[in-house]
Parts: sequence; structure tokens; C-alpha cells
Amino acid sequence: MQDVSWKERMYRSMVSFGINFSRRSDGTINRLIMNLFDLKAPPSKQPLDGIKTLDTMVDASRNLWFRLYIPSTTTEDANMPVIIYFHGGGFAYMSANSIGCDNLCRRLSKQTGAVIISVNYRLTPEHKYPCQYEDGFDVLKFIDINNSSLEDFPSYANLNQCFIAGDSAGGNLAHHVTVKACEYEFRNMKFIGLIAIQPFFGGEERTESEIRLTEAPIISVKGTDWLWKAFLPQGSDRDHPASNVFGPKSVDISRLNFPATMVFVGGVDILHDWQIRYYEGLKKCGKEAYLIEYPNAFHSFYAVPEFPETALFMQDLKDFVQNQSAK
Repeated sequence: MQDVSWKERMYRSMVSFGINFSRRSDGTINRLIMNLFDLKAPPSKQPLDGIKTLDTMVDASRNLWFRLYIPSTTTEDANMPVIIYFHGGGFAYMSANSIGCDNLCRRLSKQTGAVIISVNYRLTPEHKYPCQYEDGFDVLKFIDINNSSLEDFPSYANLNQCFIAGDSAGGNLAHHVTVKACEYEFRNMKFIGLIAIQPFFGGEERTESEIRLTEAPIISVKGTDWLWKAFLPQGSDRDHPASNVFGPKSVDISRLNFPATMVFVGGVDILHDWQIRYYEGLKKCGKEAYLIEYPNAFHSFYAVPEFPETALFMQDLKDFVQNQSAK
């Protein structure tokens, strides 16, 4: 992980230690221990580096809420796209207010000029599939119905220019929530793009990148196997349509009016081949899809501001949002 500052190395090491130390032998997670290492960032109504944030509860019974990111320099006559964002963490870790997730969404909002809605969904193994997909979709419906009455929800947020986005497990979540959105009639929201950032997909087969990249940073095959077992229904294998979206048990999406999709891939990521298959699957279904690959990028590289490819990623994502919004 060249070009990574000592602070970022320390933060990542701390989170990785917490993840490994909090896993119990029975397949559960010690949340008390994990929370010691998963530091949280409070919302800031006073702008911080040009972005103000606030949290909105959707359903307290399942701790379903979202954090809103609003560029503070925007004028009232602005016309800003909206990005509904799902954080990574293998469906089992992190939250919308984890420091790493919060920092990333702040930078995305500042770089793209978009209002970002970062969703805090339920975690596995306490809440297995399809809880995360249900939470994500319920937030879309909540925003669609209640946007005009929500405190501080900007009137200049253009709900006709909505994107669904996510990184890692959040990229998986973004795909499945988009599928559900394609089959629902929204009152106010129109989805014009899907942004899948190193999405977490898999299957029973061991791909070339999974075999070759045994020393890749951040995630391992052993770790992803554990996460799929924690997430998928009891008795399922990794060819479940939640993980292998274009596999032998998958659902055909050819008939859906699926939005244009940008898939971001890193060359030093064990999930590389599954992500390429996702892009190819979209193309085979006749969908508008674009692939951006950074050969030297490891999994979750975009969270490291100092990494050279991070600036390229931010610009490529911004270009996609602007190009789709201009159509």
C-alpha cells in the first residue's frame, strides 16, 4: 500500500484488528469489541470543509436512518443531483457514521457537487439477507414521499437526477436496490445512474484473481467466504442470486429499464474477476454499462486520499454524474 500516510495505515490497521478480534468462533460478532475500533463521526450542521451534514431517522425499530451531505456553498437556485449511497463492510461491519464512511461521503459530495444520502442499514449476521436490501429500498420510498417535509432537505436537490451508489458490499446492495426500484413506480424520484464501486459479488467457483491475489491487502478469500456465510440464508451457497447476480440461479434483468451503470474495478483486488463478470453481465442483458479499471488499485483504495488513483476515481465518478445528468 504505497503512498498511504501513517495515519491512514494506523486507522486501517485498527479497523482490521477490530474486525478479526470481534469475530466469534460460532459465526457471530462481538459488537461491543468492534465498536471500540469503529470510531464514529457526529453530524455537523456547521459546515466542515464546505459540507454540512444531518441525520434523519426512518425507522427507529430497526435503527434505519440516513446521513444527508449538503454542499454549503450552493445557492438556492442550484440544481443538484442526488446520490443515495450504501457503505461497504461486507454487510457485517461499519455504519453510515463510521469515520471512514463519513470522510468518503464528504469528499464525494464536495467533488461531485451532489447531495448525498448515506444509508445506515442493518448488519449481518444478526440480520441476514434480505434485510439490507429491504432497508435500502425503504429509504428510497421514504425520500420519495417525505422529501418536501424533511428538515433541511434542500429544495434544490433534483430528484429527477438520482443515482444509486455503493462501495464493496454497498455496491452489491446498490445493484439489488436498483433492481427493486426498476419494478416500483416512484412519485418524485427518477433514477438515472448506478455507481458500483468495487462491488462485492461472488460465487462457488474460484476465479483467477481469487487464486492469484492471495497476498492482496484489505480482504482475503477466507474473509469473503466468512462474510457470505454470515449474510446468505441458512443452507445457501455462494451461487445464491444475491452474490452471483449473473450466475446459474440468477434472475434475468433484461426486461427492466435499468439505469446506466459505471463499474469501478481495481487490479489488485481479489474480487476483480467477479466485478468484470458483473459488467459483462450487464452488457449481455443489453444495459448501458461502463467499466473503469485502475490496474494498481487495491480493494477500497478510494478511501485513501493520498493514493494516486483516488483523484482519478473522483474525477471519473464526477464525469459520470455530470454526463448522465446532462442527458
